[in-house]
This record gives sequence, C-alpha cells and structure tokens, in this order.
Amino acid sequence: MEFERKEAPGRDPEKRIKDWDQLHEHLTEEELQEQGARCMDCGIPFCQTGEDKNGRTMGCPVHNLIPEWNDLVYRGKWKEALHRLHKTNNFPEFTGRACPAPCEGSCVLGIIEPPVAIKNIEQAIIDKGFEEGWVQPNPPENRTGKKVAVVGSGPAGLAAAAQANKAGHHVTVYERDKRIGGLLMYGIPNMKLEKSVVQRRVDLLREEGIAFVTGTEIGTDIPAPELTREYDAVILAGGATKPRDLEIEGRDLDGIHFAMDFLHANVEKLLDDEHKKKFISAEDKDVIVIGGGDTGTDCVSTSMRHGCNTLTQFEILPKPPESRGEDNPWPEWPHIYKVDYGQEEAKARFGDDPREYQVMTKKFVGDGDGNVKELHTVRIEWKTNEDGRKVPEEIPGTEKVWKADLVLLAMGFLGPENPVLEQLEVERDQRSNAKAKHGDYHTSVDGVFAAGDMRRGQSLIVWAINEGRGAARECDRYLTGTTELP
Repeated sequence: MEFERKEAPGRDPEKRIKDWDQLHEHLTEEELQEQGARCMDCGIPFCQTGEDKNGRTMGCPVHNLIPEWNDLVYRGKWKEALHRLHKTNNFPEFTGRACPAPCEGSCVLGIIEPPVAIKNIEQAIIDKGFEEGWVQPNPPENRTGKKVAVVGSGPAGLAAAAQANKAGHHVTVYERDKRIGGLLMYGIPNMKLEKSVVQRRVDLLREEGIAFVTGTEIGTDIPAPELTREYDAVILAGGATKPRDLEIEGRDLDGIHFAMDFLHANVEKLLDDEHKKKFISAEDKDVIVIGGGDTGTDCVSTSMRHGCNTLTQFEILPKPPESRGEDNPWPEWPHIYKVDYGQEEAKARFGDDPREYQVMTKKFVGDGDGNVKELHTVRIEWKTNEDGRKVPEEIPGTEKVWKADLVLLAMGFLGPENPVLEQLEVERDQRSNAKAKHGDYHTSVDGVFAAGDMRRGQSLIVWAINEGRGAARECDRYLTGTTELP
C-alpha cells in the first residue's frame, strides 16, 4: 500500500541497439528493499506453485521460496536471501535475466495491483552474492564412485550435472559446440544474457569437480551405446532443437534461414575473433521475422543491432488482448499484449511495433539469381471447424507483397534432432520426445534418464532447471537406492 511497483529501468532503446551490453540498469538497494516490502506474506503464495494449466505455466517451476527471500531483502539480510534462493535454484543469475517470470503472473498482489518485481529482486540477490564473494565452489565431501554422463549443457543439463555432482557422483557433461552452455550460450543474445555470466557459473561447476567435454556430439563422434557401457547412468538433456520449417514455394531461395542458425552464428562471431563460420548479417537488409515468440523477439533485437534497413515480424495468431480474458484467469500466466525488448527497439527506430498479426505466408519469390526478394502473404481469421478445433481461414482481398532479402523462421521446434534416442532405442512420445514421466524421468532404457526440452518439448528455461534437478534426483536414487536431493 505504501510503495508502487518499480522495475529496473531499461536503457534507451536507440542507444542500446548500438552495442551488445545488457538491456537494463539496476535498482538501488533501497529501491529493492521497497520492492521486497510489497510482498504481502500472503497465506497461499501462488508465485511458487509451478504448475502447468491449459498449457500455461502457473507460478515458479523450481518452487523458489519467493516470499522468504523478498522479506529477507526487505530486512537487508542479503546473504540469507542468497542461501534461500540457492536452495531451489542452481542458476538464479540465468533465470533472473532470461526467465519470463511466471511467478509474477501468479502473484496474489497482481489481482488488484501490479505484481511484486520478483525477477528484479532475484537477479539482484545473486549479483550481490557474486560481488560480495559469497558464491564459492562447493565440491562434495565424499564421492560415491559412480559415474554419470550428461548429454547436453543447456540449463537442464547443467542443473542435472550440478545436482548429481552434489550427490557425490563423478559427472561428465558432453557438448557438441565449442563452448559449454547450450541455449544459454548460443540461443539467447548477449544483451539478454551476458556470456561472461554463463562462463562464470560453468567455471564454478568445473571447480566443484564436473568434467566438461566440448566439440563432441554423442551419436556422431561417440556412439550413444558407448556411454551406457562406460557410465553407471546417463542423463539426456540435448534439448528440442529441430526447428519447424515453412515448406512453401520458394523455400530453397538464399536468404531464408532458421532463427537459431542466425542467433547461433551471431553469438559465435561476438565471442570468437577467429570466427570462420559464415555469419548471417542483417545489415542494410529488409528483414522479415516469421514467428512471434521469444526467439522471434531475439531475432528482431539482433537484426536491429546489425543495422537492418527495415524490419517486420509476422504472427499467425490474433493480437492478444490488453487485459486478461475470461479464459485466462489469475493465477495463470497472463496472455496479454506487451511490447518486449526487441519490439521496443524496432518501435523506437521505425516508429511503430513491427508485428503484423494474423498473417500467413503463401510463397517466397526470388530475384532471378536465387536470392529471396519478396514474400506473398494473406490475412487470416481463426474459425472453429466441425471437430471443434480452431483452423485458419484466408480472408479474400487481403493478399499483400512484402519486400525482403533476409527472412528468419522462428516458428518453434518439433523435438530432438540428434540420433542419440535412436541409437539407444529410447521410446518416444507422440511428439517425438523421449518418453519419460515427469517426476520420474526414467526412459524405457535402464539407467537412462531424460530431462528438459528433450523430454517435455520446447519450454521455459526455468522448467529446464526443474527437470534437470529432478532427473539428477531420480538418477541418484537409481544409483544408490536412496537420495537426499530435493
């Protein structure tokens, strides 16, 4: 009642598109304490429930003890707040920057007022912990003699490795790229998650005894069955990295790329002065991003920093409402219209939100030399068919031609792409993911566990951490007959 919500101020969009530095400034300690004071110590803290409802996350999937560390920050007990935060979250420096904060969508205060600035407080706690030297390597006192292989070093893989190592097992993480981090390193742009922040945590994990093997793809460089022979257990956390394609006329033209190819190569160039791989640049180009999710937003923001000539983002769904609809009640994640950081930057430079809603791309057209030069689209509306499903219906007379010499496909992912599951003969679900029950994580193959996007499909970074922790817990139970891991 005394304090209004205040978030860390964003840097000027027109200035920040000239660099790759972080997007936001910081709140002062006094401001953060005031934001912590807004937490009501409510009877049922929905912010930490962490459930899926109607495909929408409700509350924090890692069950962060949010009211507790909010109160500790309010009282100036930062070290105790850090201890509470690390009880449930291995990597708050990642979620504090890159998580969309479903906890805030389920904040009880959010029913009548803007919710508590939970994400800002979380990031401030862990950043202060590193600044004060409170975050130190904590290797296990005893080793079990059991060996665990983790395939993939994204948030699920790193969380699984951290927890399995904490239990005393000898953990080796395999990563096909040259740097550890997976999505954290290569899929999230630098301004959203600084790579030094990722490397800092990787270095800590290495000091705690985890071995990392980079530039090695399981299933190609090393046959997957070799892991089951050499290790006592295997945790698969390779992600759902097979992109959804747009198989229409002209798809084979040059200048049409998957979003992750664009983002991955950009990060590689920024990190490696000796970068030899082809770099996809949006400089002086008319860019169209097809897809309206977080990956599409990252493509928008990256293109802005390259210095694109124009930028348009297509979304096939209708424009979200300004406030919650009747089918989207609290405490579900609010599906409402918002201008994210990438759209904010495009709007600052070009004068308007770059998104076009209910647009279907019909074909790509080339310039005669094999390069894309334009897109042909039509507006659609969503109708309910005889089976009760929503289907798109084209609106006559809404055809349009768009100029484009760089098209980025950011339409989501279809499932795992690597051959590990095939070589291990792991049973799949209907969406081609590794079949394993949430909470158990054991696949159809004895001693092989699956976690993160490889098991649940494309999801949030915080769900990946949840699943990595859970898979390590069940792996420990499998190896020792019991477990003390949460």
